[in-house]
Amino acid sequence: MQLKIIVRWALGVGVIAGVVFFSLSPFFLVPRLSAQGSYVAKSVVVDIKPSNSLKEQISPGLPVRLKIPTINLNVELEHVGITLRGALDVPKGRANAGWFKFGPRPGEEGVAIIDGHFGFWKNDVPAVFNNLNKLRKGDVLSVEDQKGKVVNFVVREVRRYDPKADTSEVFVSNDEKAHLTLITCDGVWNKFLKTYSKRLVVFTDREGEISPAL
Repeated sequence: MQLKIIVRWALGVGVIAGVVFFSLSPFFLVPRLSAQGSYVAKSVVVDIKPSNSLKEQISPGLPVRLKIPTINLNVELEHVGITLRGALDVPKGRANAGWFKFGPRPGEEGVAIIDGHFGFWKNDVPAVFNNLNKLRKGDVLSVEDQKGKVVNFVVREVRRYDPKADTSEVFVSNDEKAHLTLITCDGVWNKFLKTYSKRLVVFTDREGEISPAL
């Protein structure tokens, strides 16, 4: 099951500018990447400058694994990008989760996003995020990078949204802290619209950087 979420975002300060759910689109829509290597968001162009060596040394590495002990989840992370339709892609396999590689890395300032499938494969094999709805405030999850470094996050809130709900403000972060948001579908499958009735979003903060509920 592919997700039905639209994303408008601007990179540069490591902040997702906004997220809007849409009932029919199966992707996260993002601004196009210009030929000059800048991200175009509405009329604003944000140039992406190379990181200096010191920043590279202290920044989190590329995420490779997500662990959520509460729901016995330990999965590889695919690095998902943008489809030909200008949308955020989803993991190729239902057994993996997908980190949005054009957003912040988990542990960096801003809102990192990991998405995953919901539902069942053939032979009733569950998708990776089928038990995400069991998470509760205070649960701890972790992301491991390719350097072996682990960053822990604490669940702040779990919310369900109507597919048509406007969530423009939900993914904005201006507090200079690191956040990780997990996204999947939830609810009842509508075979006519080929979508689920709800969207499930888990908001987490880097351990030691707890933010107030939005």
